[in-house]
Amino acid sequence: MGKRILPKATNIDEAVYCIKLLSGRSHKVLTSVCLINEEGKISQKIVTSKVKFKNLSLEEIDMYLKSKEWEGKAGGYAIQGLASLFVKDISGSYSAIVGLPLFETGALLKGNGFWN
Repeated sequence: MGKRILPKATNIDEAVYCIKLLSGRSHKVLTSVCLINEEGKISQKIVTSKVKFKNLSLEEIDMYLKSKEWEGKAGGYAIQGLASLFVKDISGSYSAIVGLPLFETGALLKGNGFWN
């Protein structure tokens, strides 16, 4: 959010902070993948995706917090879970937002000779 890095929510206060901050706004999700081949060559890729949340009502926020799905989640949510109901739009890589940029990982593997 702006220049802020949202925490991995470990308590209700962090979850409230994150979800209220995300409500009605867009944010970037940066995900990286790194590969080291047998010769020690390092290949890496950072994938930037954008997620836009709808404006959340107090009832929606309360429902989500009670679900405890936010526990241990970066930014207090998992796009593949209940929070998907709040996502108005995404641009970029859905799999990267979930946690592993599959297209980019495949390209790194192929580019390093792991398959043809």
